[in-house]
Amino acid sequence: MNKQYKSSKFFFIVICTLAFTLSLSALEVDKSELESAGSPDTVVFINYTGPHTVIDTAASIRAIGSSMGTVVGKMPASASSAGANNRYYIVHAVDPAEKGKLDADILFIGNNATVDHIVNLRRIISAYLSSAYNYSAKDADTLAVFITVYNAVYRGKIDAYQAKYKKIVMTNLTSASCGLALKYDEWPGNTQIVIPLFDAANGGLSTVDTSVISDTKVVKSMQEDNGKNIESRKQMVDIKEREADNEAGKAQASQKNAAEEQKKLVTEQKKNEEKKQEAVQAQKEADTAAKDAAAAQKNAAANPNDKQAQKAAQEKQQTAEQKQQTADQKQTDSEQQQQKTDVQQQKTDEAKQQAAEAQTQADKKQNEAQTERTEIAKDQQTVMDKAEADSKASAVYGMQLVDNKELLSGMVKVNAETGEIMQSSPVTYIRGRTVYTAEDNFIAIAGENSGNGAVKLILLDQATMEMIKESSETVAENSVLVQDGTDFYCVIQDGSNWVLGKYDAGLTLKLKSPVAVKNSTPVTISGDKIIVTGSDGKVRLLSKNDLSEIRAAAAANVK
Repeated sequence: MNKQYKSSKFFFIVICTLAFTLSLSALEVDKSELESAGSPDTVVFINYTGPHTVIDTAASIRAIGSSMGTVVGKMPASASSAGANNRYYIVHAVDPAEKGKLDADILFIGNNATVDHIVNLRRIISAYLSSAYNYSAKDADTLAVFITVYNAVYRGKIDAYQAKYKKIVMTNLTSASCGLALKYDEWPGNTQIVIPLFDAANGGLSTVDTSVISDTKVVKSMQEDNGKNIESRKQMVDIKEREADNEAGKAQASQKNAAEEQKKLVTEQKKNEEKKQEAVQAQKEADTAAKDAAAAQKNAAANPNDKQAQKAAQEKQQTAEQKQQTADQKQTDSEQQQQKTDVQQQKTDEAKQQAAEAQTQADKKQNEAQTERTEIAKDQQTVMDKAEADSKASAVYGMQLVDNKELLSGMVKVNAETGEIMQSSPVTYIRGRTVYTAEDNFIAIAGENSGNGAVKLILLDQATMEMIKESSETVAENSVLVQDGTDFYCVIQDGSNWVLGKYDAGLTLKLKSPVAVKNSTPVTISGDKIIVTGSDGKVRLLSKNDLSEIRAAAAANVK
């Protein structure tokens, strides 16, 4: 932000001008137009970024994922499930019997789930990965980013999942709910987040298939972001390079094992050849002995009174039988040795295949990492060039209408020379189309009354336009916000009534009116008086000093 635009005086002038002349100066873009902007594969998550009725801590949100991961992590090689069906639950869909396709974890967001921001959804996924598969927090956070973008890119594309995943995975997916919708209010009861598993049984760095969740479409979508998701992509490259190193180590170990198995195979093959030759030789000797026995038997039959011939025939027959027994045994030994050789051949082939697969995987990860590093370098330069151009450009702050029906707005930083939006506030639920400067921040009414959402008074950081604080009190949806010096007025809830609240620039409630007012009352400040519409529809005159009703006080004095 340029220094010349930092002064609160400047912001006051800009915002007040916008507040009173919105029809002329605001950027009126309907939310449906925002959602359809960009290419079909562009992923821009629409989160709820306003106040909440209950604020969950990051730790409590991560605990949702951790609890499910603890269950699945006990037996990662077996199919299982964890969590509560009506809120968040995981199906660990693995089937070792089916080859050629991927196992997966599927995160279901149930009807009663209250997650309304992609950051919190990623926290759940990250904590799950750390708990189930021992990923470091940093790696798990990176994977969670890619997993959500991957599921958004392939939202509803059941054929894309069918091509990659096993039957046990597909039985849990539907075309209407597979993947992740861009709008947070479509998540409950309508979300099946697929986490592709490369090596679920062993856990660790290669559990999740990083190649699948960072394919060309996913990366292209991430590049559509203004910052091009540089840091997340860098971290993914780092993961892939470590995966490549691990696979290269496995390949080296497998190659060594394959060499040892090959030596064993050579030994067994040599034994096998020897056994075959022995069997062949033994059978030859048996055949020769059988011929000699047949000849002696013939001679004995021709000379029945020749005892010597009879004895020779008997001896030759015994020798033939012995020789045949030896030949049969040699043949059995040869067959057994052949089986041993076949087993060793299979072990050797498997070892070689494991080495080849590990090396292929190492090469694949390394190539992906190198390619992406090149792309990141180009994108970094683009981002740097734009940042430099933006730093030199004059800028003004205004509001962009993002929902014409509900009249919800978000703040934007606009190039004063070109009209290009340089930065958009993540808070898109500002009500009443009114924002003021409050010391070093912006102040506005924001939020919605649905789910865990609430309407409150909030502070926005001037640099990032992110919400940094919200009021303790609930504000009326259609309340006006009025500034009077360093004080701000709006209609707040007080029990079952609506009253006028007076706040300082830090969102501290200074006063609230004892008289109930209409939740949509105009608030007119005139000198030391404030005019509002009471809950009975009548005009009420309040003292700015303590917000008491002046008419009631005067009547009391007369009596």
